[in-house]
Amino acid sequence: MTCDLILLNKDSGRSWDIAPQVQRVTYTTNRTGSPGTLKFTVNASGISFLEGDVVRFSVNGQVVFLGWVFTKSRDRYAVIDVTCYDQLRYLKASASYCFVGRTAGQILTEIAQDFQLSTGVLEDTGYAIPTLIREDKSCLDIISAALEQTLLATGRLYTFFDDAGALSLREAGGMVAQGVVGEGSLLLDYTYKTDIDEHTYNSVKLVRPNEATGRGEVFQAVDSANIARWGLLQHYQSVDEALNDAQAAAKARSMLAYYNRRWRSLKVKALGLTGLRAGQMLLMDVPRLGDIDLHALVLLEKVSHTFENDVHTMDLEVRELGV
Repeated sequence: MTCDLILLNKDSGRSWDIAPQVQRVTYTTNRTGSPGTLKFTVNASGISFLEGDVVRFSVNGQVVFLGWVFTKSRDRYAVIDVTCYDQLRYLKASASYCFVGRTAGQILTEIAQDFQLSTGVLEDTGYAIPTLIREDKSCLDIISAALEQTLLATGRLYTFFDDAGALSLREAGGMVAQGVVGEGSLLLDYTYKTDIDEHTYNSVKLVRPNEATGRGEVFQAVDSANIARWGLLQHYQSVDEALNDAQAAAKARSMLAYYNRRWRSLKVKALGLTGLRAGQMLLMDVPRLGDIDLHALVLLEKVSHTFENDVHTMDLEVRELGV
């Protein structure tokens, strides 16, 4: 395994491959809500760099991460802990937007242009969101809301990520990673969990404000059988006044269909697969996994790679096992 960790000082134009001075590199991606993160510790002897300088990390010639230095923490021996982020970090900025009849890709394109960010492959979701109004919210939250509405309306899940310097949007089902993780194939350890705690709702109540009457109009979808089984687990949410009755009722039903379930999640430690990231689909083969035999493509919620002393390992999180 050959790793290159290039650090470019913008002021001087000088660059260094600091991989020989770094013992450990971690690279983490989450499917939603946060930028890709690269962390490493380096002996700063002979190099000079600042916040905002460019970092590129490659493994066996494949670019894994392209981003910028955001934090440095130095000790008395000139050893520096460095944290870098990709382009998604700039979308943590707050903004206000009103979108009407726009697809998630169109929303993403406008936000990227406003913040002068580079885009790559933006797949057309084929679904125009009726209205999306957000005031003083982070751009990441606004984009996540657009993707959530697309999922609830179409059943298709899209992954938004920075592909080595280009913001990209792709359907998760088309992002199938090469390789298998399971018994006899890279798997080192795992933790399996089932719950109805974090993401389960058997009642969805949506309230649409009505300025004329000053009262909210309620649209509700419930599963009485699961209420009897689990107790009442209710999700309450305000919706845009622009939604008509049919749209509001349909949204309540689609949210219930998605959240009214017992969730299975899995955390895995395995030998590394270069290029694997959150939002991809990966084949996992783990028989006798609690109440199921797992042999299926799973959606990766979080992926953390560790490169240390020529050994590549990874920690994977899967929130939903659809088996």
